[in-house]
Amino acid sequence: MIIAGCGPTGAMLAAELRLHDVRVLVVEKETEPASFVRIVGLHIRSLELMAMRGLLERVLEHGRRRPAGAYFAAISKPAPAGLDSAYAYLLGIPQPVVERLLEEHAVGLGAQVRRGRAVTGLVQDEEGVTVELAGGERLRARYLVGCDGARSTVRKLLGVGFPGEPSRTDTLMGEMEVRAPQEEIAAKVAEIRESHKAFTLGPFGGGAYRVVVPAAGVSDRAEPPTIEDFRRELRAIAGTDFGVHSPRWLSRFGDATRLADRYRVGRVLLAGDAAHIHPPTGGQGLNLGVQDAFNLGWKLAARIRGWAPETLLDTYHAERHPVAADVLDNTRAQMELQSAGAGPRAVRRLLSELMDFDEVNRHLTEKISAIGIRYDFGEGPDLLGRRLHDIDLKQGSLYGLLRRGRGLLLDRTERLSAGGWSDRVDHLADSTAALDVPCVLLRPDGHVAWIGDDQQELDGHLARWFGRPAD
Repeated sequence: MIIAGCGPTGAMLAAELRLHDVRVLVVEKETEPASFVRIVGLHIRSLELMAMRGLLERVLEHGRRRPAGAYFAAISKPAPAGLDSAYAYLLGIPQPVVERLLEEHAVGLGAQVRRGRAVTGLVQDEEGVTVELAGGERLRARYLVGCDGARSTVRKLLGVGFPGEPSRTDTLMGEMEVRAPQEEIAAKVAEIRESHKAFTLGPFGGGAYRVVVPAAGVSDRAEPPTIEDFRRELRAIAGTDFGVHSPRWLSRFGDATRLADRYRVGRVLLAGDAAHIHPPTGGQGLNLGVQDAFNLGWKLAARIRGWAPETLLDTYHAERHPVAADVLDNTRAQMELQSAGAGPRAVRRLLSELMDFDEVNRHLTEKISAIGIRYDFGEGPDLLGRRLHDIDLKQGSLYGLLRRGRGLLLDRTERLSAGGWSDRVDHLADSTAALDVPCVLLRPDGHVAWIGDDQQELDGHLARWFGRPAD
């Protein structure tokens, strides 16, 4: 099994595959991890995934917790009461730290990572994929997953369409020192943000300031911006450059919005930014990619290990493509609401009023944090297809029981069985479990695959998700 790209998506996918003893090689074109320290936010659902795999404590050591209130279009509202999660907060954490921790997790489980290896070609047949690397080396694997970013070579080699909108505007982001007094900065920033919500200039620690400033045009993102670019754009929007100097890192991003037509072509699949790109508003990008990997890993492992139902791998596209489409739509909406026109500002004020209603605030919070996702598993109770929040059980926490990446039958009746699937599904009989239903069957990603109390019905759903029972 080969994964192209060792960012958060690729590393998480490698770890998920190794939980099922799949041999994994991750090839990464960069020789070293990214050095600049961009802070990202891990939303509630991603924190839950970390808890499911025993990674949360390590991640928390390097992050800063923030309230989980709605951040839709940078409209700050307190979190709605009683969010359905034990991890109802946002964790600000440097992206290089996330990448390092996930790569260490994957390598610790036995994945191999080879840096300085760019994919340049691929040919697939009914048995597998031949991958060509820069320099002419060829590798053979049963499957290839492109986790190689927005300019994905794997996606281009597949010829998969990437429709959407190109960037209309650029935004510069960086960390640097400033000479202007803090009082002057705070007053000017407050004035500018009345009409330019995308603008930020504030202390970040260690004497540095985080600067986010809209740029006048669209530039070649292959070329990093300079400190003079920041000075020019700051003068244009604020009338002063605040004396910025001594940058720690500088970058630019656009508002391009694109979604791959297909996530799978035969034995080659796409995940993360290789499958979807969107503006960073709402901080959903890294989270979306990690969640792609969590959805795909156990399904791909099942196929390689030989027990997957024929259609299981197709559910990856069926489930994750609509999720990405929704993220693209909500980021489009957020970008419009953050623009400087009188119309968007009026709609923004109206939305801010609506978000004072708990149901609206809750809906947007669950959307941004990804805990509102419900996969279509057919007719059934509202819980069917949703993720189950962490609960305390006789044998510990629910998420603690999912660390091996296996399915779980949580049985409050204490009379059901998953015997024929015991090599893939754990069974916990616990009449004290805090559930409003008799039994649930959980997939390895924590989503509810079945609800009920009938053994024959359960067997049908075990076969649907976990294949034929063992002989």
